Amino acid sequence: MSAEGGRGPAEGVDSVLTALADPTRRRLLDVLAAQGDATATTLADGLPISRQAVVKHLAVLDAAGLVSGARVGREVRYVVRPAALDTTARWMSTLAADWDRRLATIKRLAEAAEREES
Repeated sequence: MSAEGGRGPAEGVDSVLTALADPTRRRLLDVLAAQGDATATTLADGLPISRQAVVKHLAVLDAAGLVSGARVGREVRYVVRPAALDTTARWMSTLAADWDRRLATIKRLAEAAEREES
């Protein structure tokens, strides 16, 4: 089992990127990160969407491992879970390094070809 709850790393990154593709979900994450925790009702108060829409967005974020909800009395309080973001950031960093190496190789080849033509 992987750290992503049984999913492979690529599946975890895919679900995080899919979840983060929506600006409302990114906004929810920003608010949760700033507040520490919040209920769907509290989150809906600050957005131009219904509480039910917020709950649906939170379900997508939860499925991606970006937030978790815990029942406290009659409320469900949501918090950010940073592990999935950390995994995605590491994947993006590795991808960027791979592209930097590829571009450096292309640059060297282009410069060598230019020198040969001179």
